[in-house]
Amino acid sequence: MKYTRLGRTGLEVSRICLGCMTYGDPKRGNHEWTLPEDESRPFIKQAIESGINFFDTANVYSDGSSEEIVGKALGDFANRDEIVLATKVHGRMHEGPNGGGLSRKAILSEIDHSLRRLGTDYVDLYQIHRFDPVTPIEETAEALHDVVKAGKARYIGASSMWAWQFGKYLRVQERNGWTPFVSMQNHYNLLNREEEREMIPLCVDEGVGLIPWSPLARGRLTRDPETTTNRSENDAFGNRLYDLDADRAVIEAVARIADARGVPRAQAALAWMLAKPGVSAPIIGASKLSHLDDAVAAVDVELSADELSALEEPYAPHAVAGF
Repeated sequence: MKYTRLGRTGLEVSRICLGCMTYGDPKRGNHEWTLPEDESRPFIKQAIESGINFFDTANVYSDGSSEEIVGKALGDFANRDEIVLATKVHGRMHEGPNGGGLSRKAILSEIDHSLRRLGTDYVDLYQIHRFDPVTPIEETAEALHDVVKAGKARYIGASSMWAWQFGKYLRVQERNGWTPFVSMQNHYNLLNREEEREMIPLCVDEGVGLIPWSPLARGRLTRDPETTTNRSENDAFGNRLYDLDADRAVIEAVARIADARGVPRAQAALAWMLAKPGVSAPIIGASKLSHLDDAVAAVDVELSADELSALEEPYAPHAVAGF
């Protein structure tokens, strides 16, 4: 495994982050394809043994059970001081008023609930899962600053939103001397590169580390277009993100490069992302142990300029998706 700094911070993270949405009680929340605890633990153990030190989850994943599974496994398999543990806040956690969003009340309540489920005194990276259009940016930014000053988070980050919204957050934080966002977890892969227009240049200029979600486009970059999986058949959100006809040429380009290299398609697609400016660590999902093997191996795959161009050439503009 190779390591890098998260943006301009001194925080060292593995070039691969294990996304933990896959690990959670399938009877809780709305992801019936998730893996229960006994099936999840081998993935977290193998990730640690392979050198991955960066793990990302969220309070809303499987109604909190992802945090519970991840926290327990990391406590059993890892040295906490060597792990970079990230979680997120925004999604609705209970019915009625103040059950979600980014109000001061929600943030200060949800960080404590996340820490309890994770079994830790702090998270390394606390992220807002989406933009909250009804809560003033100043309220959210100051609450996050107070979470850091209370020692409950080491750094803060954000996830998918418009670049102008993220820019407003950065300026409010700078103007008030509040803890700044150090990372952006955005939707970015070979099938949807719209973030290259504004968000990624903004992050590169500001020194914000990119930790893209869905770098393999929910697995679509790893298999023939007609092939389906249990997750793809039951992943309503994922099925709204991509267009089979528009994406076919890119998928075929990945297959050609991978075949010529003699590597799995996942390695070729991840190697492309690891070569992109500003990317600290793509967040990969793994429901088979071979998925982890491919992600780790991709760190050592260096594509030529011609190969990078061949992967990018078939791309056609898409609607922004994932907010």
